[in-house]
Amino acid sequence: MIKPLTTLHLINNLETLYKSKVFFNKSKMQLYSLICLLFFLFCGCTQNELDIDISDVNTVTLKPMRLEKDLFEINANNIDDKTKMLKQKYGQFYEYYLMNFIAPNGTLDSNYKNSILSFTSDKDVREAYLDLEKIYTDKTFESIENEINNSIKRFHYYFPEKTYPKKLITVCSGWNYAFAYMDSALVVALDMYLGDSSKFYAMLNYPAYQVRKMNQYHVVSDIIRGWMLTEFDKVEAGDNLLSHTIFYGKLFYAINALIPQAADSLIIGYTGNQLKYCKKYEKQLWGYFAEKNRLYVNDLNTVKKLTSDGPFTGEIHKDCPPRIAMWVGWQIVKNYMKNNKEVKMSDLMKDGNAQSILSKSRYRP
Repeated sequence: MIKPLTTLHLINNLETLYKSKVFFNKSKMQLYSLICLLFFLFCGCTQNELDIDISDVNTVTLKPMRLEKDLFEINANNIDDKTKMLKQKYGQFYEYYLMNFIAPNGTLDSNYKNSILSFTSDKDVREAYLDLEKIYTDKTFESIENEINNSIKRFHYYFPEKTYPKKLITVCSGWNYAFAYMDSALVVALDMYLGDSSKFYAMLNYPAYQVRKMNQYHVVSDIIRGWMLTEFDKVEAGDNLLSHTIFYGKLFYAINALIPQAADSLIIGYTGNQLKYCKKYEKQLWGYFAEKNRLYVNDLNTVKKLTSDGPFTGEIHKDCPPRIAMWVGWQIVKNYMKNNKEVKMSDLMKDGNAQSILSKSRYRP
C-alpha cells in the first residue's frame, strides 16, 4: 500500500394564527394576503446579508479536469501518447503532481514509466480510485462545479483586483494531501473524501474527528477554506492569541461570504452539537478569553491549544469544540462588520490591526 507522506471536513405557527381572533372576520383573500405579508417580512429579516446578487459578475466558468481519470487510463501500450496529452492538458501542474507523489523528476525521471504504472496498479490506490468513481458521479460534480463557480464570482465581486482560479483539477493523491492552490488552479484530492466508512482511513489510523469530515459534503467548504488560507496570509502584527483569533475570524467571515448558503457547521467544520455548545456558552467562552488578558498571551503552546484541530479543546472542557479561538474570532468579526457598515470586505482582509477590529466590534455576548 502507498504510505502517505502527510495527513492533512416558515411557517411553523401559522395554524395558531389561523385560529386566533385576529382572523375570525377576515375573508380568505385577506387571510392569504396577510400570510404572504408575514412570510416576506420574516424572510426579509432573516436573509443572509452576505448572499449577494452575482448575476452580473462575469468570470471564467470552471469545468472539473479529472486528472485521476486520465491517469488511470494509462497502460504500458499507450503511456507515451497519454503522457504527451497530459502535459498539454495540465501544463506544469502535471510535473508538480508527479514530482510530489510519483516520480521525483517528473516526466524526465528515468523511472517515470515504471513509477506511473506502479502507482496506478497498486491494489489500494486502484480500489480507492474505483470507490471515488462511484461517489463522484457527473451529477455530484455538477453540484460541486456550480458551488465553486458561484464562489469564484463572489470572490471577484469582493476582490476585483485579485486573480481568481482559472482551473479546477481533481486528483488521486495516494492519501498525501487534500487540497492545493497553485498556478491559478484549485486542486482537490478526492481519495481524501471517500466517506467516514472508507476502510482506508481506518487502515491509515486517521483520527475519528478528521474522518467525520472526509466526505463529499465537505469538499466545497474545504476547497474554499484552503484557497482563502493561501490567498490571505496572516497579516496581523504579533503572535499573540488575539492576532490569531482575529485572523481566523476574518478568514471564516470571508469563507461565509463565498459560500453564504452553507451551514455554519460546514464552514468551520463542527458537528451540529458542537455548534450548539458554542452558542449556548458563548458568553462564558468570551469570558474565558477576556479574563486574565488571555487574548494577549504570546505563548505558542497556549495559542496552539486554542487554535489546533482535535476532538475538543481540553483547555476549556471536554465538550468544548476544537479550534475554539477561531469560532470566537468569527463572532467578533461578524460583530465588527455589523457595527461598521462602511468597511468593505477587501478592507477587512487587508486590516492587520487586530486590536482595532476587536475594539470596534463592541463584541459583548
